[in-house]
Amino acid sequence: MINLTTQKLRKNAIQFLEQNPKQRLQTLKLLGIGRYEFLTKVKLNEANIVCIMRFFQNPQQLKFPNLVSADLSDLVLDEVNFIRGNLTYANLQRSSLVNADLLFVNFTKADLRDADLTGATLNETIWLDALVEGCQFGQGIGLTQLQSQDLKLRGAKFTHPNNEN
Repeated sequence: MINLTTQKLRKNAIQFLEQNPKQRLQTLKLLGIGRYEFLTKVKLNEANIVCIMRFFQNPQQLKFPNLVSADLSDLVLDEVNFIRGNLTYANLQRSSLVNADLLFVNFTKADLRDADLTGATLNETIWLDALVEGCQFGQGIGLTQLQSQDLKLRGAKFTHPNNEN
């Protein structure tokens, strides 16, 4: 019985990922999770099928985005709200998360190489073994001094815009 449920969930996730962004948004709104609009942009691949299955499994109980191992590479996710999101093992290579709300996000072992987090709010984030080479940060809103130093040592870039405090 569990296997049939899992198969149906997988089929629904694949069908969702085969839809265009407008159709996907309509589906998300019907499920009551339209706030996760970024799901209209994700690619159809195995990592994202599993991710979408988690979102579809119990949408009524969905409080925080569970994006473990999701492939969000090369996406423009500016101003997205991933508060308390679990992005462990997520692929965020070359993604733009400019001005995103990333409070309490777990980036453990996530791949953020060449991503842009300029202006992102990063309070209480976890960066254990995250790949950050070439990752662009602004003034590091919410990062502790120790986190900023650690990220710099691992190849992250910090810019401080001119004429701003």
